[in-house]
Amino acid sequence: MSTHELEDRPERWSVTESSYLYEGDWVVSLRADQVRRAGAEGEEPFRRLVLEHPGAVIVLALDDGDRVLCLAQYRHAAGRRFVELPAGLLDGPAEEEPLDVARRELREEALLEAEDWTHLATTWSSPGISAEVMHLFLARGLSTVDRGDFVLEHEEADMETFWVPFAELRDAVLEGRVGDGPLVQAVLLAEAKGLVPGAENDSAL
Repeated sequence: MSTHELEDRPERWSVTESSYLYEGDWVVSLRADQVRRAGAEGEEPFRRLVLEHPGAVIVLALDDGDRVLCLAQYRHAAGRRFVELPAGLLDGPAEEEPLDVARRELREEALLEAEDWTHLATTWSSPGISAEVMHLFLARGLSTVDRGDFVLEHEEADMETFWVPFAELRDAVLEGRVGDGPLVQAVLLAEAKGLVPGAENDSAL
C-alpha cells in the first residue's frame, strides 16, 4: 500500500526570467520561463514553455432517455473531425463562474438549457506545457431554447449535432472509436460515479 498522499497540491517554483514568444488575440499565448528548482538555489535555472490558456468547460447533456447530445466538429491541429460534447472557453468576465459558462455554451452550441447540474471533475489537459484547466459537468432536465444573438462562426458554423444513447457512446470510448479527451473523461466519470443508471445493463443488450 502506498504511503504517499494521493492528492495534488499547489506549488510554485521561482521564475528568474519570463518572456512571450507569442501573444495574440486568439485564445492562447506562449510564454518562456527560466525556472529554478525549489531548494536548489545553487543550480542554474532551466527553460520551460508555458501555453497560457483561459480554461474551458465541457457539458455531458443527458435527456430523459439517457441519450447524450454530441457534436461532430473539425479540429485543424489534429486534422480530424471529432465526436465531442458542448464546450467553451472561460474567456468572459473574471467573475464568471465555470457553471455560468457551461450554461451559456449549452445554449449557444446545443440550443438547450438544463435544470440539474452536477460537477463531474476539474482536470488539467496537459500540465507539462499547458495551463488549461477543464471543468466537466453533467446536465439533466433539458429543454430547448434559442441561441439568442450568438452567431456560429468558423469551425462551429460547420458543426453537426446529434443524439447518442449513453451506452453506445461509452462503448465507442472503450473501443477507441472516439478519442476526444474531455468526452472520454466525462463519459467514464459519469458512469463511475453512478450518475447514469442502467448504463452497464444497456451495453450488454
